[in-house]
Amino acid sequence: MSSTRDAIRFLLKFVILGAMLLGLPLMGIYLAGYPVDRYLEFPPQNRYIDHAPFSWPAFAVLSVIILAIVLPLAVQGILAYKKGSHEAVDSTPKSFPRWGWIGLASGAVAWILAWTRFSWFIPYQPHTFSPLWFSYIIVVNALCVRRTGHSLMTDRPGFFLLLFPASAAFWWFFEYLNRFVQNWYYTGVEFSPWAYFWYATLPFSTVLPAVLSTKQWLQSANWIKLGYGDIHPIRLPYPRKTAAYVLLLSAAGLAGIGIWPNYLFPLLWVSPLLILVCLQTFMKERHIFSEIAAGDWRGAVAAALAALVCGWFWEMWNYFSLAKWEYRVPLAHRFLIFEMPLLGYGGYLPFGLECMMISGMLEKLYHWFQAFSFPPLAKRS
Repeated sequence: MSSTRDAIRFLLKFVILGAMLLGLPLMGIYLAGYPVDRYLEFPPQNRYIDHAPFSWPAFAVLSVIILAIVLPLAVQGILAYKKGSHEAVDSTPKSFPRWGWIGLASGAVAWILAWTRFSWFIPYQPHTFSPLWFSYIIVVNALCVRRTGHSLMTDRPGFFLLLFPASAAFWWFFEYLNRFVQNWYYTGVEFSPWAYFWYATLPFSTVLPAVLSTKQWLQSANWIKLGYGDIHPIRLPYPRKTAAYVLLLSAAGLAGIGIWPNYLFPLLWVSPLLILVCLQTFMKERHIFSEIAAGDWRGAVAAALAALVCGWFWEMWNYFSLAKWEYRVPLAHRFLIFEMPLLGYGGYLPFGLECMMISGMLEKLYHWFQAFSFPPLAKRS
């Protein structure tokens, strides 16, 4: 019964989230009198947003906000890392599995092919991103096995495979929201609509498996356990009332994101997180900030850091690839690391939390599916 209730709640949250993310930006630009068809172009080609130039005051304000959040946690982690070097680790490292070496080899080959321009490889040159990330996923799962003897790929293969189609759908939402701010665009090759859909969906499917596998590896580190397992609790006195205000502000922001893209573009990354937390608060469910409220930051820090680690590799491998993306971030487009401006990496932090939240929702749906499909096995377990 509880599994069925979880599945219904998952679908309800997904419908509300999808309706808000898809409908509100479109409604906003329609009411503002903007031509709707340019936002629905597929594949996207036209650039119709005039991005604001770099602004030192805006850069300073964004930097202060990011540092105010990140710096205390970074100091906590550094102190825990120094302490952890003198502490006994939880388990003896295992051997690196053979399939991990295969992942390393295939990743090295894919990297070479992505950054070179061999004439015989021309027809396949635009398709090097997916092999790189499938290899990365294999390697990071092998690192988990080496450290703890467990990994997402080996311990939970069914759930691990579910992450791939879920990841593709998950990232397409961000591609859609990007239509209203145009913070990134793709260059190097041109595809027909159908070819573009399949070409993009395959690499999009690697996002959740990569981030969540990296999170598992990071969360098993001793310094994460020591530094973030017991921090002073943070509790809001009126969580449901606060959630209502945040949800209304998120809705208003999404409705205006296409009208004021130079100022509301951060909502592309934070609005899905805020909406999900608010919905879970209304349904009296535990969410990512429930652990933080209890003083346990391990999952949140590992998830945010995992997205940042994956982001570094995404941006690095993108840099010399033929089919690639470039950025136009208003007010803060300076100090590029690869194609990404420095402050743009701050967007990976809430993105990691969103990956963690989606994973938790998918787990409940997966358990429901198992119980529904195999009730005798579910009863015995």
